[in-house]
Amino acid sequence: MGFMENLNVEELAQQLMTVLTTYGLDVVGAIIILIIGNIISKIIPNSLTKMLNKRGVDVTVVNFLGSLTKMTILIITLLLVLAQFGVQTASLIAVLGAAGLAIGLALQGTLSNVAGGVMLLFFRPIRVGDFVEVAGHAGTVKAVNLFTTEMATGDNIQIILPNATVWGSAIKNFSFHDTRRVDFLMGISYNDDINKAMEVLRRLVEADERSLKDPAPVVVVSELGDSSVNITVRVWCKSGDYWGVKFDLTKAFKEEFDKEKISIPYPHVQMVKD
Repeated sequence: MGFMENLNVEELAQQLMTVLTTYGLDVVGAIIILIIGNIISKIIPNSLTKMLNKRGVDVTVVNFLGSLTKMTILIITLLLVLAQFGVQTASLIAVLGAAGLAIGLALQGTLSNVAGGVMLLFFRPIRVGDFVEVAGHAGTVKAVNLFTTEMATGDNIQIILPNATVWGSAIKNFSFHDTRRVDFLMGISYNDDINKAMEVLRRLVEADERSLKDPAPVVVVSELGDSSVNITVRVWCKSGDYWGVKFDLTKAFKEEFDKEKISIPYPHVQMVKD
């Protein structure tokens, strides 16, 4: 029994030596290729990103090209590892090409996301930092990657949309133009002086330094409502000042109307006793 055990151990050791002799260098070479490929997949995309940033290339383009470069290097590394073990990469590529149609049909969604990412990169309807509304979601664009677009809402909730959805939807980009128009609708009582109310509104708008002179602000009577005379105020400002102008002037209009004794009608609830 002991002799048989010694024989099995010797046979196992001999087989192990044969494997190491035959494939040892290939395994070591494959490991070295993987290590080098992994290092290169980090160095080259980072270097490319730094170079493009120095040249002022759009951040969206930089991130997309960085992701694409890293993926390409990893694929090349995998092919080199297979070649190290004697796999004919040319034949493998031919087989993959033949199977490409079936894979493409199975991964239609994924490939359409890549195509959507390419279209977003080429036409650039959105850029990193833009505030947009797309597919029913509104937020600031954080990144456009190979497969997805990442956004953050005003309260900093992450939204990740497939690129195909972004490209296939109507995109409302609030940051595309340098200026935006802020609209207000102020209602006054029929007993109040319309001209006085309009003068108060115009004075407050012109006093705000964020209000642009060209296009000029507009203050007009837009509607005779059921219980109020409605005055529309339109103010142009820089896109980044939109919400500040909106909030500050709304507060200023109410406070100044109170000082000038101009009433703002509002619904009254009347209690009826039996």
